[in-house]
Amino acid sequence: MDYGKFKYQVSKKQQEAKKKQVHVQVKEVKIRPKTDDHDLDFKIKHVRRFLEEGNKAKVTLVFRGREITHQDIGRAVIEKFAAELADIAVIETAPRVDGRQLFMIVAPKVKKH
Repeated sequence: MDYGKFKYQVSKKQQEAKKKQVHVQVKEVKIRPKTDDHDLDFKIKHVRRFLEEGNKAKVTLVFRGREITHQDIGRAVIEKFAAELADIAVIETAPRVDGRQLFMIVAPKVKKH
């Protein structure tokens, strides 16, 4: 076998391997501290869909104005979010504050065969 044919076969194998790779995206959902329960349930449903597709999800809670002084309310909302997703997701990044935002990243649980 000549070198050109070998190189061609190697490149074809690499292309096939690249096709089979799974690209994980990070989808984002934004909420506020005063977001109503029904709206939260709707957002949770969105995040569930993202996780079932195999993507990660970033839950961002945005504080406006003087809401930043009541971070405990925001933490309670984001903890509720995490509790609702506990059956399907694992928290990859714990809730933390970055400026006027409180965010966490959740990833789908690994399925055992």
